[in-house]
Amino acid sequence: MARRIAAKISGVAGYVPPRVLTNADLEKMVDTSDEWIVTRTGIHERHIVDSGVAASHMGAEAARRLLAQKGVAPEEIDLIVVATVTPDMLFPATACLIQNELGAKRAWGFDLSAACSGFLYALTVGSQFVGAGTHRKALVIGSDVMTSIIDFSDRATCVLFGDGAGAVLIEPAESEAEGILDFHHDIDGSGGCNLFMPGGGSLHPPTHETVDKKMHYVHQDGPQVFKYAVRRMCEVSSMLLERNGLTGEDLALVVPHQANLRIIRAMQERLGIPDSKLMINIDRYGNTTAGTIPLGLRDAIQQGRLHRGDLVLLMAVGAGFTTGSILVRWA
Repeated sequence: MARRIAAKISGVAGYVPPRVLTNADLEKMVDTSDEWIVTRTGIHERHIVDSGVAASHMGAEAARRLLAQKGVAPEEIDLIVVATVTPDMLFPATACLIQNELGAKRAWGFDLSAACSGFLYALTVGSQFVGAGTHRKALVIGSDVMTSIIDFSDRATCVLFGDGAGAVLIEPAESEAEGILDFHHDIDGSGGCNLFMPGGGSLHPPTHETVDKKMHYVHQDGPQVFKYAVRRMCEVSSMLLERNGLTGEDLALVVPHQANLRIIRAMQERLGIPDSKLMINIDRYGNTTAGTIPLGLRDAIQQGRLHRGDLVLLMAVGAGFTTGSILVRWA
């Protein structure tokens, strides 16, 4: 058994497709308005893929940018974990497609499905392999083409989502005092009926009937999701801080999942987080599901808001219900 070591995020990159869908564009497609969308979600625009662009394409591009930034050859990657609820197909796994696209010939990998918590779950998995000493370089990717499963006649959901991907590189840390310090994840399967896509799996395989009933689109009970997300993000994050003898004052940055600005603001108020410590970019991207947190980290770095030694809290709630929070000492 290899000696247990610390694992860190050594690099971050992201990708969003160039095509932009604004609220004004949506006004022409569905009964909504810019004011309605901004008031209820905080979203002004989102990026969407062109026909034929899938989760693997976005994930591979984010990973390609990351490897170039770090000067790492694809052959150096040991593991690829892809968080997605919009895989190119049920099989092979999106990780296989990305591995082939990158030419990462030594890597093995798999997909992980935890919806909006998916990236945090994948980050924990990747860090465990590196922390165990069995892997030196792990790619963790969050990539979702949410527009592929959205009904653009349903104004309750179509205004919320965008397409995007982010990737991080996980490597051994120099000391146990930096890198990924702790995590807490949990699920509550009783909430699965509040946010789900009923068609396409083994329970309801694709048929003319499932298509006619719009079972291959996202179905959501917004109020239930809102209440659960605010409560659980606050609870698990407080638990994580308390367990490590920390308070919100010790944090340099909080990067929450970008589902809805009202959810973020409600969480912010309960935890007492000042704007200066909160990463928000939902206005430009919408909810990219597994892409939101790595894109948030990328933007924080580009804005000069993230530095070595900073204590960072990541948090998310997703369909399932799934909940996750990770505490990181930026290295």
